[in-house]
Parts: sequence; C-alpha cells; structure tokens
Amino acid sequence: MKNVTLEEAARLLLLYDRVAVLMHKSPDGDAIGCAYSLCTALRRLGKKAQPYCSDPIPDKYAYITERLAPQTFEPKCIVTVDLADQQLFGDKLECFKNKVDLCIDHHGSNTGFAEYGIVDASAGACTQILVRIIELMGVDIDPYIADAIFTGITTDTGCFKYSNATAASFRIAANMIEKGAQSARINRVMFDTKSRERLEAEKLALASVRFYCNGKIATISVTKDMLEKSGADESDTEGIASIPRQIEGVKVGITIREKEDGAYKISLRTTDDIDASKICAVFGGGGHKAAAGCQIKGSAGEVEKKLVEAASREIESKV
Repeated sequence: MKNVTLEEAARLLLLYDRVAVLMHKSPDGDAIGCAYSLCTALRRLGKKAQPYCSDPIPDKYAYITERLAPQTFEPKCIVTVDLADQQLFGDKLECFKNKVDLCIDHHGSNTGFAEYGIVDASAGACTQILVRIIELMGVDIDPYIADAIFTGITTDTGCFKYSNATAASFRIAANMIEKGAQSARINRVMFDTKSRERLEAEKLALASVRFYCNGKIATISVTKDMLEKSGADESDTEGIASIPRQIEGVKVGITIREKEDGAYKISLRTTDDIDASKICAVFGGGGHKAAAGCQIKGSAGEVEKKLVEAASREIESKV
C-alpha cells in the first residue's frame, strides 16, 4: 500500500464521480460516522457516493442514516473507512476484496490491503482523519456532517473517557459542536439510553462474569441463549464489552460473544500499559492498545482458556 498525505487523499477522491465507501461488519459509531460523512461530502460536490456494510446498521444511528437516500450505480472508486483488514469486510462485501483504491484508517494493525492509504494511529477516531479530508475537498461542514463526525469521536473515545481521547479529539469535537452537532442528544442516545431488551441481556451476562490472574482478568459471556431469552439483538450487546474493565482491579476485560456460525467474537478492553491489540494479534485480530478484537472458533471453554492464557502472558510481561 502506498501511503498518501491528507491532501493526496482529498485529490484522489475528487478524481472520481462514483464512489463506494465500505464499513467493517458489525459497524460502530466511528465506521458509520466516517462512511456517512464522506458520502455526504462527495454528494455535496455532485458525485454519486454510497455507504456499504455487510451487517445492518443499528436503529440508534437513524439520525445519521435516514438522512442519506440510497443511490444505485457501478462504482469506479472503492474506499474503506475505519477498516484495518479485509477479513472484516463480511460476506456481503467479499466482492470488493483486493479492489480497494483508498483506505482511510486509524488502526496501527492495518494490513495495507489497499492501493493507497492514509493510516494515523494517533487519531482517537477515524472521523478525526475524515473531517480533515472533507475540508481539504472544499466541502463546508454542515450540521449533518458535524453529527456524523462527532458520533465517531465520542463513541470511539467512550464519551472522551478513554486514553485515546487526545487534545485533538476535544478540539475537533468542539469544532463540530460549533458547526451544529447535537452533542447532548448524541451522547444521551449512545451512552445513557438502553432498551429493556439490552437491560435484560446485561443482567444475564453479568451472571457469567469470571475472574482470573488474581482479579486482573475478568471475562463476560454473551450467548445465543441469552439473546433469545432477553429478546435482544447483536446491537444491544455493544456496550457490554465495557463492563469487565469497569471492575476495580481488572486490567484486562474480555467479552466473549457467541455467533451464529459457531465462532466467538471477542472484544478486549484494557487499562494501564496492557496492550489489547497484542493479545488479539495472537488470534489473528487487532485494534488499539486499549481496545481490540478478534474471532475464535472452538468450544466456549476452550476459547475462554486460550484468551485468559494469552492475557496472562501479556500481564506477566509487564511485571
């Protein structure tokens, strides 16, 4: 992958009139904010642009998604946002593999799968990179784009609580508020609102919490049976990954979600100097130092054992 500057990325996007913007499967606020802000900016310039994702976008992001009408066209430029590896495309985007023209990302674990790429691991959210490219394209930030950019920053920084919330994160977020972002409403929807189904799923998941390594590791499980009993869906489990790390003394919080295909989706959240991305890399995953993920196949017991062993090694290496 040839690394490009922000200016070069903006110029590349301006060359094309039909652009497909791809998100990773199980999209989060940063991926959604990136894709919809970029597509909106391109449409403001008279181009055709459409966001794509293998999985449905959760209803809570409707304030972003419902304002961009779908377009149908044959893309001439393929762009990925907030996406570190083609393994994260999901089934519906398999057709785009090895065809990506531009990758815009903030994961240090990015595999360099595109022809051109801009990867800034110092950015707290990928939307922090996107907003600068949008401005370089000559597009004014309106309230709708500001909502999408703010959503990406606040969700990826945990409402500005995580260590990846840099001074730049705060400055860009403040600028988006000045541009019309509904910060209070967005934070309420993202962090202070739960469906009853999600609450029931959390109650069931909390009963599964286990501790290892003298309380430095905590695991929590979300099974298909829990989702069925609670009536929750995949999007309702999004906030559960933060629960284990909130427990006093825990350095590594591990969330194990049972998937339909027999695999387990793993989310790691860490504190202090423990690198979550290193632990997930053992299983072919990646992410950031304080938040990373991977997917593992096997029985529930085997998967948990492997994860605890890998986390224990990382903790011991810091002693």
